Amino acid sequence: MKKFYIKPLVAAIALTAAGQGYAQEASAENTLEEVVVTGFRGSLQSSLNTKRDSVGVVDAIYAEDIADFPDNNLAESLQRIPGVAISRAGGEGQQITVRGLGPDYTRIRINGMESMSSTGGTDAIGGNNRGRGFDFNTFSSDLFSNLIVSKTNSAEIEEGSLGATVDLKTARPMELDDFVLSVGGNLNYNDKSEKVDPKIAVMVSKQFSDTFGALLSVSYADRNITDEGNSTVRWATYPDVGSYRGITDPTLSPELARLEETEEDRRLFHPRIPRYDSYTHEITRTGVAATFQWLPTDATDIVLDVLYSKHDATRNEIFMQGIGNSTADYDDYNFTDYEIDGQTIVYAAISNANAQVENRFDELTTEFQQVTLSATHEFTDRLRMNVLLGNSSSEFSNPVQTTIIARANGVGMTWDYRGDSADTLLTWGEDAYDESSYTLSGIRQRPQGTNNEFTNLTADLEFDFNDSVTLKAGVTSKSFKFDTYQSRYATNEGAKGLTIAGNMYEYDSGLGDGRAWLVPDLDKFIDAGILSNSGDFALSPRTNDIYAVEEDTTSLFTQVDFNTQLGEMPLSGNFGFRFFSTDQASTGWFENSEGNDVQEWVEHSYDDILPALNLRLEPMEDVVFRFSVSEGITRGGLSSLRADQGVSVNGSSYTITGGNPFLEPTKATSYDAGIELYITDTSAMSMTVFKKEIGSHIQRLRDQKTPAELGIPASEVAAQCENAAQNPESCNVNAVFDRSVPLNGPGGDLHGFEWQLQGDFGAFGDAWANVGYIANYTYVKTELAYLNEFGAVDVVANLQNLSEVTKSATLYYENDVFSARIALVDRSDYLTDPRGRDSNNQHGTYGTSNVDFSSSYQFNDNLKFNFDISNLTNQGDDQWVDREDLRLSYYHETGTQVSLGAQYKF
Repeated sequence: MKKFYIKPLVAAIALTAAGQGYAQEASAENTLEEVVVTGFRGSLQSSLNTKRDSVGVVDAIYAEDIADFPDNNLAESLQRIPGVAISRAGGEGQQITVRGLGPDYTRIRINGMESMSSTGGTDAIGGNNRGRGFDFNTFSSDLFSNLIVSKTNSAEIEEGSLGATVDLKTARPMELDDFVLSVGGNLNYNDKSEKVDPKIAVMVSKQFSDTFGALLSVSYADRNITDEGNSTVRWATYPDVGSYRGITDPTLSPELARLEETEEDRRLFHPRIPRYDSYTHEITRTGVAATFQWLPTDATDIVLDVLYSKHDATRNEIFMQGIGNSTADYDDYNFTDYEIDGQTIVYAAISNANAQVENRFDELTTEFQQVTLSATHEFTDRLRMNVLLGNSSSEFSNPVQTTIIARANGVGMTWDYRGDSADTLLTWGEDAYDESSYTLSGIRQRPQGTNNEFTNLTADLEFDFNDSVTLKAGVTSKSFKFDTYQSRYATNEGAKGLTIAGNMYEYDSGLGDGRAWLVPDLDKFIDAGILSNSGDFALSPRTNDIYAVEEDTTSLFTQVDFNTQLGEMPLSGNFGFRFFSTDQASTGWFENSEGNDVQEWVEHSYDDILPALNLRLEPMEDVVFRFSVSEGITRGGLSSLRADQGVSVNGSSYTITGGNPFLEPTKATSYDAGIELYITDTSAMSMTVFKKEIGSHIQRLRDQKTPAELGIPASEVAAQCENAAQNPESCNVNAVFDRSVPLNGPGGDLHGFEWQLQGDFGAFGDAWANVGYIANYTYVKTELAYLNEFGAVDVVANLQNLSEVTKSATLYYENDVFSARIALVDRSDYLTDPRGRDSNNQHGTYGTSNVDFSSSYQFNDNLKFNFDISNLTNQGDDQWVDREDLRLSYYHETGTQVSLGAQYKF
């Protein structure tokens, strides 16, 4: 086979000096001496080896890379992989999007088993995670030895992903030295919270004999985050304004007439709730990973993994806000000045606007547990078996979510959105700072939670027909259980006989014009019994937010792996099929014959066969071509699957609304083709193009069904027909109803490319050999038709969470004692709602650019010091509504974090 060489000049120009060690062209007779590379370069070498040796498209991060970056959690580690973008909560990474496909399209496996973890976020990011997206902020990076992202499918990989399958793996004691002890600690300072937080990680591994070893990792971290900015809770249009400078007749005031523009497509938008937000997050993250590995024979490897993580948090949200979401209030407002840009009132002074202050407090806990027992055994040199049995559970609880709201009428305010998002200025009249202006207007308590559980049993066999062909076959039995709940006060959420007088305090956020706000004193209201769950404060289940989904799946696969020659070119690959069958059940609330609401189950089943083909060709040494084609599915969103099918009868109008327990999975055919050039052990360049033909896209659409087909009890339908005085002979469970629910609407094509480059500047001389770089660029594009409920095209747009461009770049320096690197991770704008609400055309988030710095000094063989800075530029979270006017929806900053630490290894 021919060998591919790169001369120094070509390497310097085409690869920016990626060709380390190629100052002279090597000859076929050269003998290479093996060099063991450690540190950051070692992790890069391991990552490249994994990418190079795989048959499909794979990217990886190994332990040194994770430990040496200033990452708060696993999501922030993963964002450095090509095509991976992250969304943040409270200033740290929470969920990932891969090649434009959001969290619900990605499967996460921990030590080989599918798992799920959910936490609770602010309202701006969706609150309680009731979806399939994995919340990475549950875990610290310290517990894991490597992360592997498989972007193409093979038959042996379980179904469920259209974006990627991400494998998180903990370390194995028999793969380490006889005894390893690592103790690390950091002190982290955030310039916005102005607090110092500790982080501790300990790992000990011991081989007690040649056949048995144990490993224990423990991590603990505190984090205090001040998360502040401003928001509008969307923008709205109302046709009427009370007055302009006291004039109430629009025929007498052109300014008032302009404010009250009555033509539907000319109405002006104003902020619904213009406000300042001051959030304080206090997070404690505790993690434990234990591994016991037994090698009873040379042919057997048995591993028991135990993983535990607890994410404890409190969040205090304090708002100072104006009222613009009430038509009654807005109709009385007297504008004294305003400015319009497009269809947006970007500046307004209202002499008698109403103000409101809120104090909300949440307690949040996620407890994750997973136990897996895996074994591999070689019966002969040609026959092997792999078995895995495991259970994982994630329990998210938000037992306290209480809010106190006080209102001051007629105090006046101004809003000014004429500058950048960070320059928004809101002001209120003097009476807004006088306690006597306020009345208690609301008390809320909304405890809630979400539970996820997986139980897996997998067994497969591998048989080598010869040195070139291996047959694999296996079976998986998987059970997934999900349930979520919420309660609220049984009676109204008003003042409940309490008063605000004497129950406020001054809160100096530093936002706005610098004056301290008057805020309800939450502790005093708690002392008054608002959390007692008794009397006026008794809680009642909220059935709209109580539902469950269960899925039992059995799958079989067969796959042929081959390794042969195409002429003189090595050719390897695999092809095969996976058959799966899923029995699904979901709950909904229905009225029984006694007139009581009861929760009942609705069942549905589906199955499919998914083929996959992956090819890897080396046309010359150090050059790899790849091609993959496969079919895959992603199951419907959990909230869409709930069986809360509400029946409504109004005259001759028979309708069903709610979820859809009969929703089919989204299916896609994926194509990947790539070329990779490996220059040295740590230098490479690759380009991959990809396309996904997405067969369907879940949207809320209309069709016609009978309640009997949908499993809706006859008693529920009869009750509605009776209330509407309809003839039971024509209005019954077998009548045809118009249904408006999530359905499998038309799909579309997603296409793009990934480019990746890494290397060093050794081609410019030995002095530059310690300086290196990593860069990647991903472009993704798709156009999906979003239909209205009648099936007509409403808008053509990208998928939710899809950034058309994601890119990152790292510049590093490393020698035997000192290492430093600076990294940029960038994602472009993306949609959060392709349609929009309140007549706003789409909702979205501006792109982000996060810059981190990391450095370390190896004092001796055992002791290392590190200094890191994350979010150097204090990147904000900037969200907008309406594609045309880009109205501010939410803008927050969380500050820059500086970390100083040390690590001792023995």
